[in-house]
Amino acid sequence: MRIAQVAPLAESVPPKLYGGSERVVAWLVDELVSLGHDVTLFASGDSKTAAKLHSVWPQALRLGRPRTDPMVAQAALLEAVARRATEFDVIHTHIDWLQLPLLSRLGVPFLITCHGRMDLPGFPDVVSLFPDAPFVSISDDQRAPLSEANWLGTIYHGLPTDLFRPSFEPGSYLAFLGRLTAEKGPEAAIRIAHAAKMPLRIAAKVPRGERKYFKEKLEPQIDGDQVQLIGEVDDEKKQHFLGGAAALLFPIDWPEPFGLVMIEAMACGTPVIAFKSGSVPEVIDDGITGFVVSGEAEALQAIGRLSELDRRQVRRQFEQRFAARRMAQEYLRHYEALGKPNAGGGHAVIRSALFQDSVGDRLPARN
Repeated sequence: MRIAQVAPLAESVPPKLYGGSERVVAWLVDELVSLGHDVTLFASGDSKTAAKLHSVWPQALRLGRPRTDPMVAQAALLEAVARRATEFDVIHTHIDWLQLPLLSRLGVPFLITCHGRMDLPGFPDVVSLFPDAPFVSISDDQRAPLSEANWLGTIYHGLPTDLFRPSFEPGSYLAFLGRLTAEKGPEAAIRIAHAAKMPLRIAAKVPRGERKYFKEKLEPQIDGDQVQLIGEVDDEKKQHFLGGAAALLFPIDWPEPFGLVMIEAMACGTPVIAFKSGSVPEVIDDGITGFVVSGEAEALQAIGRLSELDRRQVRRQFEQRFAARRMAQEYLRHYEALGKPNAGGGHAVIRSALFQDSVGDRLPARN
């Protein structure tokens, strides 16, 4: 198949440091190419891929200098896709909502994977404008707030089985990997580690908008001994960071759509102790790849039960459930179904009712 993959421009594909969505896109694209498909990746020019790269913007926006208005880069991205749309059998986008008015009018089958939360204000209004736009969720929980959308299915993320080498040693510390925001639970991770009397190593970036939170809530507790901040890590450093941990702590306080770090830990043979929220019960096999807990007290109990888990079985479950090849094959089934002519002679993708009706006619009334 001739497949277009449209990536976010915030990070390169794959990202040099932090960036979950772009990392998944990189793995998906490379697997599709290895399966023999003709793939074009629309992404920043500093991306590295086995596919044909269409450079939309010279550098990823987060690390690029001078800083660029992201809407300018997004406009360039949409124009690039529009000009080449008829070259593809299917267009798969990972940029949430911005492309919907364009793709609904191009007459080319398309598929949308949203990588964020779906419970935010305004999302139902957008979905109502594009009732036929086909979406794939990254967990069943992600789609729950927007049940009215045209969900084709759920496809869990996958990563290459040779990306990380598993470690079957018990591990000597607890690990936290992610953005240092309150919803990710770093304060809870610190409290759990203190209660367990175990070292905690934090591999994370401090988002610009969260510097006040970091300074006030986290920095005073990072003593460089019992609690260490080691900064952002690339894949090579992540291998050692996760593989050397007794467990990954994932004490989230938000509806996590997937949680890529959980399967990265599993790939290293490292079990996960995670709060029961969002996708967590779907990703973790409780009592096999980790423990799903209801709070800090249960997390502390779970640390005491880590010896019950077999790190080899953690790795085996990762290979069975979260390999990149499985992810690519599941997406391919949807691509092929979308491209089949229907009884009316058109494609299975039906253009949005916006094509016939004006936006003003379909927008929900406002007070």
